[in-house]
Amino acid sequence: MTITLARKVDGKKYLWDGLVYESQDQAQQALEAYQQEGFEVQMFAEDNQYLVYSRRVVTVQSGS
Repeated sequence: MTITLARKVDGKKYLWDGLVYESQDQAQQALEAYQQEGFEVQMFAEDNQYLVYSRRVVTVQSGS
């Protein structure tokens, strides 16, 4: 299986987290952990395995 390192969903680029999950439950746990850290996340099923892709919008903070 060749894994795509980046995917576009609704015009937004998501990057693969580098792991192949054997079950949907494992992938869902990873997805929820990324969401708690502020990432936007997508999950894809391929060949009975699950892949998690994430993205985070970088915001510029003004200096003091």
